[in-house]
Amino acid sequence: MNDTTQNPFSPASASRPFNELPLSPGLLATLQQLGYSVMTPIQAASLPVTLAGHDLIAQAKTGSGKTAAFALPLLTRLNPRRFAVQAMVLCPTRELADQVTQEIRRLARSEDNIKILTLCGGSTMRPQIASLEHGAHIVVGTPGRIMDHMERGTLDLSALNTLVLDEADRMLDMGFYDDMAFIAKRCPSDRQTLLFSATYPEGISRLARQFMRHPQEVKLAEQHETGKIRQRFYEVSNEERLAAVGRLLRHYRPVSTLAFCNTKQQCRSLLEVLHAQGIYALTLNGDMEQRERDQVLIQFANRSCSVLVATDVAARGLDIAQLEAVINVDVTPDPEIHVHRIGRTGRADQDGWALSLCGPSDRQRIVSIAKMTGSVPEWHEISELKDEDDAPLVPPMVTLQILGGRKEKIRAGDVLGALTGDAGFTREQIGKINVTDFSTYVAVAHYIANEAVRKLNAGKVKGKSVKVRAL
Repeated sequence: MNDTTQNPFSPASASRPFNELPLSPGLLATLQQLGYSVMTPIQAASLPVTLAGHDLIAQAKTGSGKTAAFALPLLTRLNPRRFAVQAMVLCPTRELADQVTQEIRRLARSEDNIKILTLCGGSTMRPQIASLEHGAHIVVGTPGRIMDHMERGTLDLSALNTLVLDEADRMLDMGFYDDMAFIAKRCPSDRQTLLFSATYPEGISRLARQFMRHPQEVKLAEQHETGKIRQRFYEVSNEERLAAVGRLLRHYRPVSTLAFCNTKQQCRSLLEVLHAQGIYALTLNGDMEQRERDQVLIQFANRSCSVLVATDVAARGLDIAQLEAVINVDVTPDPEIHVHRIGRTGRADQDGWALSLCGPSDRQRIVSIAKMTGSVPEWHEISELKDEDDAPLVPPMVTLQILGGRKEKIRAGDVLGALTGDAGFTREQIGKINVTDFSTYVAVAHYIANEAVRKLNAGKVKGKSVKVRAL
């Protein structure tokens, strides 16, 4: 196995342009339109390997540009005129699968007839089977649902030339080893296999030995760019731990914060404390139905919820742009998980805070984290924290739910048109729009929320009356 360890912040890897690569003119033009001028470190390290046809194991975290790192070779090998599944991406969660599908669609737009399907649990089988009958070039999905289709005979992989395992370590954590093995065994043996993982547990080498052909290995030497994530540790007693979260929020005033607890019970307790302090927080947990989980994630991603409280299990596969802070309410016993948690902030060209509350029994955990990251912990006192502003911490946006989605042929443009047309709002007052099968969610500036609900209920979207409520 060839091992290429790259320093992602060396000048050489930071400034290499995409036009150095053997990509089609259409793909190069699309990259330029999307504003991708130079490769991220993981792209610079892996694309020459994958475009040359080699299998790859890449250690890369969410937010490092890894989707384009596997999407570009996958699209390069694709024959749009052949209506058969030629590439498949396995993801740990439905949220990640949706994000991957959107990114591949953006990159594939120079080829206007490439069909990409998302196959995940939480949705009914029948529409997925119907879509597969019409043919697809690329499928993106979760292992359980992909296996269901394979066992029913509704997913034909005989033409597959690329298999991608995205966030393979998370899939292993979730107990998907046997499912991944089942799927890989039934794919053509002469395919290219690309495996991306933020950490490198033993199961990864087992998968590689079983299902990959002389894979080349790319590891990024540093996890996060220094200076982007500012880490601070606060010593607290266990009794003051939950109240201290509110103090951190009022002092630093981040717009979006992901707060990690080690247990579901701690998540519930923190949620009660934050609500009592007038802070709009939501939680994710494994007991939620998919629809509830989707609604929580949509509200958090579109900045209409200040704090998302979650365990590591609930937050798997979660990639939120513009996350100002991560708070470790409890310190994790695993230093790798700590690095993964805090790496969700300070993305792209933004700074982020990583704030950890440490009880007297957490000292040894902090020593392990410092040793692994080669850093010196910066300790602060909770008593230093001042309320920077008396104003309550209010999210900038409110999410409106419109009853009606893809099944009613509603598109994001229809909703934007209704709000900026007859309703008379400006483009700047409207945030993200998410269209699901049966509902559409739109973020609007909080000061227009009530008026927007009233005007949409009184008006029409795509020529039809709709029911709208603020979540």
